[in-house]
Amino acid sequence: MFGLLRGQNVSGAMLFQLGVELSWLFAAIMVVLRVDPQETVPRTEVALVAFVFAATIICLNIAFGLYRRAQALSMSSYLLRVVLAPAVGIPLALLAAQFLPGGVPLQEQWSSALLLALVGLLLVRHVIVLPLVAALLPHRVLVLGTGPEARLVEASLTSANPVGIRLVGFYALERTNDASSVSPGKVVAHGASLEDTVRQLGVDEVIVAVRQQRGGVLPLRSLLDCRLDGVQITDLARYFERVHGQVPIESLKVSWLIYGHGFRQSALRNVVKRSFDLLVSAVLIVLTAPILLLASLLIAAEGGGPIIFRQERVGFRGRTFTVLKLRSMSRDAEQDGKATWAVRNDARVTRVGRLIRRFRIDELPQLLNVLKGEMSFVGPRPERPEFVAMLTEQIPFYAVRHSVKPGLTGWAQVRYSYGATVEQSIRKLEYDLYYVKNHTLLLDLVILLETVRVVLLGEGAR
Repeated sequence: MFGLLRGQNVSGAMLFQLGVELSWLFAAIMVVLRVDPQETVPRTEVALVAFVFAATIICLNIAFGLYRRAQALSMSSYLLRVVLAPAVGIPLALLAAQFLPGGVPLQEQWSSALLLALVGLLLVRHVIVLPLVAALLPHRVLVLGTGPEARLVEASLTSANPVGIRLVGFYALERTNDASSVSPGKVVAHGASLEDTVRQLGVDEVIVAVRQQRGGVLPLRSLLDCRLDGVQITDLARYFERVHGQVPIESLKVSWLIYGHGFRQSALRNVVKRSFDLLVSAVLIVLTAPILLLASLLIAAEGGGPIIFRQERVGFRGRTFTVLKLRSMSRDAEQDGKATWAVRNDARVTRVGRLIRRFRIDELPQLLNVLKGEMSFVGPRPERPEFVAMLTEQIPFYAVRHSVKPGLTGWAQVRYSYGATVEQSIRKLEYDLYYVKNHTLLLDLVILLETVRVVLLGEGAR
């Protein structure tokens, strides 16, 4: 079980939550299985089955990230993990019960056992454990620095409000020229060294929020002492990645790309992703054929052909391909030959075009791009070569987004609105970089689920 905790900050609060939830699952299964009045199964065998079940569910909860207290999950992401963890864990537990002495009662009474265990688990977690953790075992954070970067951390902690995280203050540096930008009342009095301050305040994590880190600005020896004392040291890029699911370009360094964890490109991951793309795109092409036919007829009735709009886009590893869309703009939308971003209430969009753009119907022909392998269901949205050339010159690390296949939908699309300026493209790139670094099948499922919300509500449509 604890092998799954590697790479996570295993705090006392997390161990407390794990212990309480493991105990509840164990007790719930024991209660259900001991209802047998004849007690035909020895207690030790029942206890073994109950422990295996409880440990399996807890391990799956860990694997699905349900105990990452410092990461602020959206409601849809949390609910998906809550459903997927037992969906995988229950069959495994029932399978294990077949090979254990005393496992027969669990198979016979699995519905009542699971109902009590899992529904009770959610109640225990949200009514008892999390309130106690937030009140008695908070994750105490000290921010190193008081400049603009420190202000970003303060604002993000206020807006994201991750469960159980408590900002204890800001530690001012002597060798920096940055004016203080944070709340004055939260600046720690500069009367002790960093390591002494960390000990006195009971700090669990130090966030280094300083842009200029050369020239002896950072107290490296003190940071090392804190690290050796078990205090987590986090730079700005990793903090925003963990809490907000984005990577701020301003704080990003090449070392983050070279030495950072993630950027998984394993053969197994590629095979799973491609198999999913082939299966789902083939099914959706059949299911959405009537919608495509109706939309095509409406486009033809309003302005004639062409119905399918073809445009060159930049894809995997910088290779160009032709993306397919239903035409939603007038035929002379770019008669001057210059590539132009779509804007809100764009006059070039037709009446039918506004309807099909709102519900992303114009993107459905790209299922053929997915089927051909030029795109995936999930990935950074492909941009036009003209925009890519411009953005690559103006935005650091822009080309990194081309290290995975472009997608019909993506992390940036469900987290940020349409980007029609260089500044907005920077914000979208921050989410694309997070996806490129952390993409997994689970993250893809989260994005697809959130895409349903985006489509139904018409968010970000232009």
